[in-house]
Amino acid sequence: MKSALRQYSPLALAIAAGLSLANAHAQTNENEDTSTSKGLERIEVTARKTVENLQQVPVAVTSVSASDLAAAGVSVMTEVQQFSPNTTLQTSRGTNSTLTAFIRGVGQQDPLWGYEPGVGIYVDDVYMARPQGAVLDLLDVQRIEVLRGPQGTLYGKNTIGGAVKYVTKNMSGDAELTVKGTIGSYNQRDLKVTGQLPLIDDTLYLGFGHAILKRDGFGEFITIADEVGDQDKENYNKDLTASRLTLEYRPSDNLFMRLAWDKTDDTSNAKGGYRLLPSILIDAPVPDSVFDSYTSMPTDNEVELEGISLTINWDVNDNLALKYIGASRESYSDTNIDFDNTPLDIFDVPAIYDDENTSHELQANYSEDGFTLVGGLYYYDSESCGVFDAVLGYLGRAAYGVPGLTREVSGCNNSESYAIYAQSSIDLTEQLSLTVGARYTKEKKDAWVNNGLWFDNVYPESGWVPGYTRDPAISFPQVLGVDTDGDGLLDAPKKADWSRFTPRLGLEYQADADTLYFVSYGQGFKSGTFNPRATVNENAANPEIVDSIEAGIKKDWNNQLRTNFTVFAIDHKDRQYITVTPDPDDATVLNQNLGNIKGSTAKGIEAEITYAATDNLTLDFALGWMDSKIENDDTVVTPLVGLSNTPDYTMNLAANYLIETNFGYFTLTGSYYYRDDYILFEDSDMLSQDGYGMLNLGVSWESEDGHWFGGLYGKNLTDEEYMVGGYNFVGIDGDGNYTPGLGGDQTLIAYYGDPRTFHLNIGYRF
Repeated sequence: MKSALRQYSPLALAIAAGLSLANAHAQTNENEDTSTSKGLERIEVTARKTVENLQQVPVAVTSVSASDLAAAGVSVMTEVQQFSPNTTLQTSRGTNSTLTAFIRGVGQQDPLWGYEPGVGIYVDDVYMARPQGAVLDLLDVQRIEVLRGPQGTLYGKNTIGGAVKYVTKNMSGDAELTVKGTIGSYNQRDLKVTGQLPLIDDTLYLGFGHAILKRDGFGEFITIADEVGDQDKENYNKDLTASRLTLEYRPSDNLFMRLAWDKTDDTSNAKGGYRLLPSILIDAPVPDSVFDSYTSMPTDNEVELEGISLTINWDVNDNLALKYIGASRESYSDTNIDFDNTPLDIFDVPAIYDDENTSHELQANYSEDGFTLVGGLYYYDSESCGVFDAVLGYLGRAAYGVPGLTREVSGCNNSESYAIYAQSSIDLTEQLSLTVGARYTKEKKDAWVNNGLWFDNVYPESGWVPGYTRDPAISFPQVLGVDTDGDGLLDAPKKADWSRFTPRLGLEYQADADTLYFVSYGQGFKSGTFNPRATVNENAANPEIVDSIEAGIKKDWNNQLRTNFTVFAIDHKDRQYITVTPDPDDATVLNQNLGNIKGSTAKGIEAEITYAATDNLTLDFALGWMDSKIENDDTVVTPLVGLSNTPDYTMNLAANYLIETNFGYFTLTGSYYYRDDYILFEDSDMLSQDGYGMLNLGVSWESEDGHWFGGLYGKNLTDEEYMVGGYNFVGIDGDGNYTPGLGGDQTLIAYYGDPRTFHLNIGYRF
């Protein structure tokens, strides 16, 4: 029997698990024993910018409620990937707060300033433009929605893969205070305080939240170069504070205003990567633990984010509602990235990211019998700047006999975007409806890049490395820009603009109150952009376009079994593609090429099944399968091997069991999450991750009066090691042997997801 089981792949077992849920439901119906039927929960979402029942929304969307997140012990947004098929939400390389997001094979790998994401992240409908700081710790969350597939009509540019919506709780109007503490593995110690206070009864409320999140490192920096001084050796540690203040005003039943402020400060150490190959230049063998590293840089790192938003809802009458959302956000981070991860300055990259953006959206919702319309105007303005120093000190001393060697790149990539959109649902018959939508976007960008070489080790600011004082005379020429006065020097930003009409067309058939069939065509638009690493005065890359066809069925069976299935096919055109390769004629130069390739295609299936077996037991199953490929393109020097961060299939099987006792309510939770193998970069399979599965178990508790609550959770109990990021600066010769890359070393580096952890929390609601 055991040998027979080994013949089945995890995909086959996943499908069997899903079928077993349906079979269990069928047996229940056959026996007509439904006295313990719990009934399915009605889930409300705002995927189409209006409140709707999830089962009546003709969109592939996963909604995870605050109670589901709490029961599973989820504390950070990246864990939501387990609930949503064909979704990747992972912490990127370098910091704890930078997000790598892919949905259905579409996303953005490079977090450098100016590059636009492929998956939009929204907090209370406010767009978060940059991946830095987008790994959100959950604070006052009501639910998280994951919209799969291009959302070009209602959400606009940079949602060609999909969108993730973080929705916070509205205030109840009562005075509330909740205190929650957590202790766990690696000396985890968290404190979260949230609450609300009515300033004027039934009219004006103040909400607040503050979190202090600390944890020791999963590993350590084994060796730190002597010249950088005494440094904290924790690697993969956590030291973060987050705060929120919210003022809600309800002067009448039909008017609501919310002013919200938030700030996050992440001072966790810069992450050190794991050397997959030993150094050939210094004593730095492959470490024993994937969380251990070496560095020649300070371990200091900081990511700061702050934002303020204003939301106004006005129900003009029973049919018309108007909404305004205005926001201003800024972020600043200075980070030390040791690409080679040795105690030698082989390839070190200190960097600064500085971003500011504002947005305004005016939205109208109109509904009457048989007709709904959502439309609006949107404006977005962003300034995204940065500087990084590629410090190649060892190469400078060894090959050129100079004190050091640095190639510095700095610049800005600014954008301004205008859009008008509308989407309508029209009932053709009592059961058949038509969805028609379109968005027109006008995008303007300007950019400049300075790029130059200095025969010494320099850093973005004086004192970044002890003993190094930045020379104010360092001034590198502008290599991307415009010569405005004809003197042969570039002295102004280069400009480009694009416009795009992105349509949506769908047909829905509500067969009965519990069954929805739908088919749709939609298009997404990702902005064109300039190369922030430019070495020549190149033109901007063209926008990316994604065309998607989707069909699905959403059905509830006797209020006990819910089965949502979706099939899709996408055509991703003009994919922006970046290659970073050394110049064969000059070892001091990195060729940074940005352009467009023909594109890629993908087709797949997604299944989400919920079975409310009894009053106390609920089973959930999610499966995603994809077949994707990149089109051949002669303009790409390095052959593309596949889509990055995109496993062929993902699967999650979860169970929740409620136990009622005299001591309160206990919920037992368990899940098994599986990701098939995937590559981290599309131009090489040297950084590839084998398929792996993670087992998570937990128990949560709430007192009968609802005041006390707590939980004990174990994550990744099988202690799987899985890559989430990396760097590849190594070659392979004709005999299959590794050859040195930039800096002269074998630089093949990986970053890993969290190991096995346990945590216990306890809280009290006043």
